[in-house]
Amino acid sequence: MRVEADIDGGWTIGGKPNGGYLLAMMGRAAAADTDFPDVVAASAHYLHSPDPGPVTIVTEVLRAGRSASQVRARLEQDGRPCVEALVTASRLPAHSAPYWDGGVPVVDIPPRERCVKVPPHGPSGIEVALLEQVDIRLDPRTAGFMDGRPAGVGELRGWLALPGDAPFDPAWLLFAVDAFPPGTFDVELSGWVPTLELTAYVRARPAPGPVQVLQRARLIEGQRVDEACFVWDATGRLVAQATQLAGIRLGSS
Repeated sequence: MRVEADIDGGWTIGGKPNGGYLLAMMGRAAAADTDFPDVVAASAHYLHSPDPGPVTIVTEVLRAGRSASQVRARLEQDGRPCVEALVTASRLPAHSAPYWDGGVPVVDIPPRERCVKVPPHGPSGIEVALLEQVDIRLDPRTAGFMDGRPAGVGELRGWLALPGDAPFDPAWLLFAVDAFPPGTFDVELSGWVPTLELTAYVRARPAPGPVQVLQRARLIEGQRVDEACFVWDATGRLVAQATQLAGIRLGSS
């Protein structure tokens, strides 16, 4: 299946589209090529950053199953492949509860009104048009980097809201896991931290409203960083999680 789409310049960082925004576009197209409504897993490799404007998403069903289907998706611009992804589509239950969640971090984020709004420009002055669209508010305990005082923990926590507090569906959760500033900002400020690979799992349908996010850097070495992200809905239910490998230049890393 071929889907013609358009990258909105309002969802960019330094003029380049956010990786989670692109994966959400691809996940939605991939699920539409199956008999299932929901993306439950996606893994993307970012080959070339497209520009705002027209793109084509090409999907191929690799397996059509009774409980889940797997789809290959490719985002192209001017005939050049930009993102390659594998997507699993299924049907999330309307109501479910964790059987065991001992490996999940405890959500510890103050109420949204007590958190600090992130402005639409990065610490280095880079324009973050994305932050004119969504609302990101950080736990004050993790917002020190905005005043040049990173805590050195490598962790950011806070709230994410879509325009108009629109509800998150499973495809939008693919954006949520890549929406926050990198956790490395709490270690040392840098410029762009481009995603090389992103793997996301959607675990449940979120309650309406903003979601809570934990973005955590785990290891910086060889000009690469791996990060983990956890997303809870307003009720404290884990609804998505992800890991990613990104490029970074910090000191002698």
